[in-house]
Amino acid sequence: MRIDIITIFPEMIEGFFNCSIMKRAQTKGLAEIHLHNLRDWTTDKHRRVDDYPFGGTAGMVMKVEPVDRCITSLKAERDYDEVIFLTPDGEQFNQPMANTLSLATNVIMLCGHFKGIDYRIREHFITKEISIGDYVLTGGELAAAVVADSIVRIIPGVISDEQSALSDSFQDNLLAPPVYTRPAEYKGWRVPDILLSGHEAKIRDWELQQALERTRALRPDLLGE
Repeated sequence: MRIDIITIFPEMIEGFFNCSIMKRAQTKGLAEIHLHNLRDWTTDKHRRVDDYPFGGTAGMVMKVEPVDRCITSLKAERDYDEVIFLTPDGEQFNQPMANTLSLATNVIMLCGHFKGIDYRIREHFITKEISIGDYVLTGGELAAAVVADSIVRIIPGVISDEQSALSDSFQDNLLAPPVYTRPAEYKGWRVPDILLSGHEAKIRDWELQQALERTRALRPDLLGE
């Protein structure tokens, strides 16, 4: 999978992609992450990519021309499955969406800034708009990192134990059950006996019951309740 991220602040997230699972995915050749500085695509001598909005609205708006040049250049080199805009008013990101996007070959992510982007970009270039929550960030970089991480980590081979990713919260529309490790007792706090029993079938039943109980208590909406 190749992910091209268009941003005016690549330094905000370049370190993130050089650590942990994201670095491992790239080292294994399972993912490519390319950061593109939108300022490289403007003809403005001051490298500005924003301007005042028509209509007198407060704030600044990202211009259509540099975005057009950048996306058009990328698409001239390869086909893209999605051109994603990270925006608070997009579709709410979730695990099923991450699962679907993880099957893509090439994806572009556009990080907004300022008051927003010229709406013509959304009308003519963007194929999918994603929000990571009902709140506003300074820019789309953190959202792009969140979405990229969620997608890349479930690509087969990225995580050594693939069953670990498949048992994460939300994969089956349930929150994950509690997990424990050694020591089995600490300050009188004991790990549930069932997990020490070695009885795999009973352990799986316990985990499912715990997942259901936690989901019902914390996220009943996932169960349609």
